[in-house]
Amino acid sequence: MHLAFIPYGVTHEVNFFLRDLEAQKFYLKIWKKRKKRMQLISGHLRIMPFGVYEYVFPKEYKDIVLNTFGACEDRYNLGKVKLFMLRKALKLDKIPEYKSKEKFTWLQENVNIIPLGIREDVNIIDEKGPLQGWEHEAL
Repeated sequence: MHLAFIPYGVTHEVNFFLRDLEAQKFYLKIWKKRKKRMQLISGHLRIMPFGVYEYVFPKEYKDIVLNTFGACEDRYNLGKVKLFMLRKALKLDKIPEYKSKEKFTWLQENVNIIPLGIREDVNIIDEKGPLQGWEHEAL
């Protein structure tokens, strides 16, 4: 799953926040016929146009990540038209409702976030490498 957002605030604190995002570890579910495993991965951060970042993580952690980002709070109102245009240009869906009381302990002091939208991934089967034949979310 991908969560697109625009961070703003004190530069060095925004950089600490982005480093925390990349340092976060997740368990990715993988399966092969009836066998199931968990693979440890890091969160990924992508830089996109217009100062937008995209955080990539397994869909099982959607509620916790959205709750940590405070996705339903209006910290900075872009306006419906600008938000719609950004979502359309970046091919994003609206941020869904989430249910979680848990949060990650990322350093968010003096960092504000404008959540833009999400993008879901499909499942793929690895054709090469150590996970050949295993199916998982295509992060």
